[in-house]
Amino acid sequence: MSIDDPTTEQLLAQGAHPQVGEFRLDLPAGTWWWSPETYRLHGFAPGEVVPTTALVHAHEHPDDRDRVRRALERARTTGAPFSSVHRVVDARGAERVLVMAGTGRRDSATGAVVAVVGCFVDVTRAVAEHAHERARRDIAAAAATRGTIEQAKGVLAVAYGVHPEEAFARLTQASNDRNVPLRELARLVVAEAMSGPDCVERVDALLRHRGERRGRAPVSPSPSPGGSRAAPDVGPTSA
Repeated sequence: MSIDDPTTEQLLAQGAHPQVGEFRLDLPAGTWWWSPETYRLHGFAPGEVVPTTALVHAHEHPDDRDRVRRALERARTTGAPFSSVHRVVDARGAERVLVMAGTGRRDSATGAVVAVVGCFVDVTRAVAEHAHERARRDIAAAAATRGTIEQAKGVLAVAYGVHPEEAFARLTQASNDRNVPLRELARLVVAEAMSGPDCVERVDALLRHRGERRGRAPVSPSPSPGGSRAAPDVGPTSA
């Protein structure tokens, strides 16, 4: 899971009635207090174990553990508010995604940070829903892109009388020559193909636009239905 995607605020806003557990870390003594819900979020019955820093880190996903340690260390040092999204594997082997948010508490006499207090919020469902929605959007975008490119391949195959693979090669070459993204060029090809009776000439002009300026031979359109290919326009000749 990428912690940068989505943000803590998005997860908290998306979650419906998430489980929330509280904690307190007493820094001088190094002891933790957990609310009953925090025990449950880690797969324990309330009071089943004595929470410790080692226990907290032991249940964190190995890929997320260092980030949580850094967040806690900053809170210990500065007392500043913090938040972290990380995965835990609870005592029953189930993986959850938690937001850990807290802040330091200072001694009123010395000003030293003496405790870190905060909460754990279960955002597992929100993360799953976010991942599902992102996958749905990616699949839809990929399908739309493929649809446009496949249509353009069909247009070029008919226009030039070539195999679809050759049509795709020509489309790719034109994309490179014109420095136009393949999807955008495909969209333009399909649009030109629907523009009127001279669509073949329009498509041909679109594809050879950059190639002619580089001295590349223009691509000839397909033969006419009668079997003959139109003669190239070489301009007027002298008598």
